[in-house]
Amino acid sequence: MAEDFLVTPKPPPELNIPPSPNTVKASCIDSTSRFKIPMAPFLQPDYVGHEHLVGPSFSFLIEHPSSKPVLFDLGIRKDWHVLPSYPKWVRLKWVINVEKDTATILKENGVDVDGGAIGAIIWSHHHWDHVGDPATFPGSTDLVVGPGFKAAHLPGYPKNQDSTLMETDFEGREVREVDVQGEGKGLKIGRFHAYDYFGDGSFYLLDTPGHSIGHICGLARTTSNPDSFVFMGGDAAHHGGEFRPTEYTTIPKELKPSPLKRRVGSCPGHLALDIHPHGRADKPFYYVTESFAHNKKIADWTIDGLGEFDGHENVLMLMAHDDAAVDPPQFDFFPKSLNDWHEKGAGKRLKWLFLSDFEEAVDEKEKGGQAFTWGQYP
Repeated sequence: MAEDFLVTPKPPPELNIPPSPNTVKASCIDSTSRFKIPMAPFLQPDYVGHEHLVGPSFSFLIEHPSSKPVLFDLGIRKDWHVLPSYPKWVRLKWVINVEKDTATILKENGVDVDGGAIGAIIWSHHHWDHVGDPATFPGSTDLVVGPGFKAAHLPGYPKNQDSTLMETDFEGREVREVDVQGEGKGLKIGRFHAYDYFGDGSFYLLDTPGHSIGHICGLARTTSNPDSFVFMGGDAAHHGGEFRPTEYTTIPKELKPSPLKRRVGSCPGHLALDIHPHGRADKPFYYVTESFAHNKKIADWTIDGLGEFDGHENVLMLMAHDDAAVDPPQFDFFPKSLNDWHEKGAGKRLKWLFLSDFEEAVDEKEKGGQAFTWGQYP
């Protein structure tokens, strides 16, 4: 293919993050969760050789110098078979494996969980693969949720037979719902309403609606002067191909390191374009289905906003299920911190690795076949 597919990326919109000398220590916890579920009902199109959404469920530890540490998400609970959705997962033959609760991982690394060392658990949203088991933390550990969460998702099971949450998640602890827009006093970072969690510019909660009611993301300042940030995306997106490429992050002429395992060192960017559903170097590979989002129109708006953050090289985008980040690991996981991610080049290394999921589709296209099809899910 001729190289006229190359598109010069546009400068991304300013994020308008307030300046601050303050940082947090941010660590990404591999919660030992791994799942394998059919891709087609959630993301489209269907690429040859990538029929399943496979990935971890990250948790993040945020340590502030003058406050108790907080957690952003907990991954999947070890005893996930107690959840009310378990019979459905068995029927659908979903594969779910969990070795340890996040609380156990913290204890094994010297965190006094039972003594109340963790000040709060922040849930990105209410889904089973993020909420973990708060009952493994003492009542002194608060639970923080996003706008509209309580009315939409409480009470838990079994009091509410239709709930996917457990009553034990909330028993004996304060549940604080953050009105991000109101408590944030109108602050916006990128296109999202933002709340300065510690009040010093080191960590923000972002109102990122669409996937579910009350969905929020985290934004941690990991260095200052120059600034760098880690974006904790929850389920605002589930795959790098939902918000890459964009007009701010276009497919480059050469992909380094090569995301395709049979092409050592680097590979030409046109191989990715050859399997693109629209043949565009500035449009994403995947789209969220109607059935996957609480509100698809708003979810698409949020995903567009992720692309604006992703256009800034000083922001590391980490969605909760980023399989490319973990197997093998592309940065230091807990107990080490993420704060030197930019210095170590983790962002550039991770940016296009999601394309490894399309290796069989690339091979099929090179043989003259069809790399993808649009499934039955709108």
